[in-house]
Amino acid sequence: MQGPRPVVLSGPSGAGKSTLLKKLLKEYENVFGFSVSHTTRKPRPGEVNGKDYHFVTREEMQKEIDAGEFIEHAEFSGNMYGTSKGAVQAIQAQNQICVLDIDIQGVKNIKRTELNPIYISVQPPSLDVLEKRLRERQTETEESLRKRLTAACVDLELSKEPGLFDLVIINDDLEKAYSELKEILLE
Repeated sequence: MQGPRPVVLSGPSGAGKSTLLKKLLKEYENVFGFSVSHTTRKPRPGEVNGKDYHFVTREEMQKEIDAGEFIEHAEFSGNMYGTSKGAVQAIQAQNQICVLDIDIQGVKNIKRTELNPIYISVQPPSLDVLEKRLRERQTETEESLRKRLTAACVDLELSKEPGLFDLVIINDDLEKAYSELKEILLE
């Protein structure tokens, strides 16, 4: 994997990773490229195959994982998610900095590869704020909301491991969080 050093954004669902990423890609569209992950879950309304995710069957994804085509993969709520080598290489081939949106399991898996990215954790100011954000999305059932909040607790606890992240951004103010993100990336 040749090219500029990638960036891994991690944090619980609802922390604001996607919002920060959209701002970054809009402002620096020729500098950064987003690695589109694979998933076996069904698309949500408005999601586009190849843009939001590569929506694939479990069989297709497992076959590629078995063939060593994935940098990392994990299972959450009965669905598989993962980052293929091809997705990262496609961004690097355009001489852009590849940005990956990865969960904490994925971060630990990538630490065992030669990818050598900058690791950034985006976190909510509190679990109450996180729950409010997730409810406002209106994309979750009560059960899936509970699963996401439980996963967020685990995620936030695991993210305290010394040396796991190069930067932790507490997203309580979007503009402040965005300027912190830009500051480390523009170095």
